[in-house]
Amino acid sequence: MIDKIKSKIENTLKAYAMTVNLRFPFHEISPLLDKTIRNFILRPGKRVRSTLFILGYFSYRHKEPAGLYRSAASLELLHNFLLIHDDIIDKAVLRKGQPTIHTSLDDFLKDYPKIKFSGSDLSIIVGDIIYSLAMNLFLSIIVKAAYKEKALDKFSEIVAYTGAGQFIEILYGIKGIRGMKLSDILKIYDLKSAQYTFSYPLVLGATLAGAEAQETNRLFEYGIQAGRAFQIKDDILDMFGKEKNTGKPGWTDIKEAKKTILLFYAYQKSSAKDKLYIEKLLKKTAPSQSDCLKIREIVERRGALKSAREQIELSLRKAKEISLTMDMSPQYRKVLNQYTEKLLSK
Repeated sequence: MIDKIKSKIENTLKAYAMTVNLRFPFHEISPLLDKTIRNFILRPGKRVRSTLFILGYFSYRHKEPAGLYRSAASLELLHNFLLIHDDIIDKAVLRKGQPTIHTSLDDFLKDYPKIKFSGSDLSIIVGDIIYSLAMNLFLSIIVKAAYKEKALDKFSEIVAYTGAGQFIEILYGIKGIRGMKLSDILKIYDLKSAQYTFSYPLVLGATLAGAEAQETNRLFEYGIQAGRAFQIKDDILDMFGKEKNTGKPGWTDIKEAKKTILLFYAYQKSSAKDKLYIEKLLKKTAPSQSDCLKIREIVERRGALKSAREQIELSLRKAKEISLTMDMSPQYRKVLNQYTEKLLSK
């Protein structure tokens, strides 16, 4: 079932990329803008958010309305918008194994040394345009106006809360790890990752299917638990995974001085000597490969990796418990839990 859903999402995105100029003639305005938008929309991805959107819908209504998959695909465009801005903030050079948008545009501009703007400046504009496209595509679904109005209200919350998560994560960069609490880290995970990756996609689909508020509230909480586990898994991959599998350079969290749950547990379990090393590392502007290997060794030796994996298991168990309280189709409850487990097993 999941493969079928993802295939339809891919086909919908391809069709949209081929026809977007019928609604917005970017090819006439700027061929570079047109090419940049098309290429980024069609980059390969897991399509997690759109898939969860579809599962959320069919969990409460089995008849497929016109425009369902176009509406689901809007979450991929919303994801693209957030990624573009995130890559600029993180100064990332790779995304999904390919150059980030601002890097590609910097390369285009290298023959114009006297200009007063950069690829990052242009990328911000590209991201804003893609957000507008996402909003337009979301409205494609044909359902009751009341359902669509409620869903649109939820859709507008995604960027607000994700942005808030990004904002406090940057501010926490000022705060030393000594003053960080687990609740601080989980707040960032919930706002920046869990809500927009799991909670909102599920809630949007269910809302458009006519699910009641009590039900969507439970779905939201399910998404928080599943999303926390998903983010912790991503943290582990960043430190222990291989670039060819993740599609982005390793050690990005350390190089950006992010206080992940791995570093939090490592710091809490460390000796005074290791704590001092972690504090110094987070202050470095350009940690070396040996620095990264050393911190990974501390994370393993102090049991932080084990604690992070236990947190994943705890969150996954809570998500399953929440799913049993929901009045959704048993078939789709099973598919949802299996899909969540599969995402966390990779």
